[in-house]
Amino acid sequence: MRNLDFTSWHTLLSTLLGLAIITLIGVGIRLLAQQTIQRRRERENRQINERLRTLIAAYKTLGGSFTGNLAVDPTHLRDLRRRNETSNAAVVAAAPDDAASGSDRARRVRDAVEAALSDIILLGTEDQVRLAARAAAELAAGRPVHTHDLVVSLRDFVREALDLDPVPADAEIPRQGPARTQGARSKGDGGGKDDAKGGRSGGGTGAGMAGGMGAGMGMGLGSRVDDEEHR
Repeated sequence: MRNLDFTSWHTLLSTLLGLAIITLIGVGIRLLAQQTIQRRRERENRQINERLRTLIAAYKTLGGSFTGNLAVDPTHLRDLRRRNETSNAAVVAAAPDDAASGSDRARRVRDAVEAALSDIILLGTEDQVRLAARAAAELAAGRPVHTHDLVVSLRDFVREALDLDPVPADAEIPRQGPARTQGARSKGDGGGKDDAKGGRSGGGTGAGMAGGMGAGMGMGLGSRVDDEEHR
């Protein structure tokens, strides 16, 4: 305030102009800092949301079942064929697809579990990455894998990230395993429906052509009768 000069209009205007410039510069710096911080927070929130979404999907894949066989079967189709050829060659020669069709669900479960483990290795915590790497190594070695410990770690992390209360200590949760996937619809059903649609469409087209031809012939005969009466 000591450097402010109000002795004349010129000095007063220059002083006010200087104060306005300094205020505008301060406001601009503050707005720029706020925008930078806001963009960083939005980017962090998007990353957290994407991470949570991926880990929740992995939790549903790895822990969506409480009953049945909770172990992941690492057997591939080529191993099944090789095993069937060596153990029961006569049955495989008679029906080569029967043995493979019985393990179709197991192979789909294994593929889904492998994708979930890959996502956890990418976005999981240190403990989760360690458990997922161990499970992936077991699958690569051809040994059945249980995912219950990894499911528990994912469940605790997601509940903590969403500010939810921890799971009650007295809650008896059974062991969890991979979700059982649904099989695709058979081609025979789709083919039957397509044939039925084709039959209906073909019948409709034939009926329309027959009706049109009948109407045209009737009109032609009527015109000939009228001409003969006039003659």
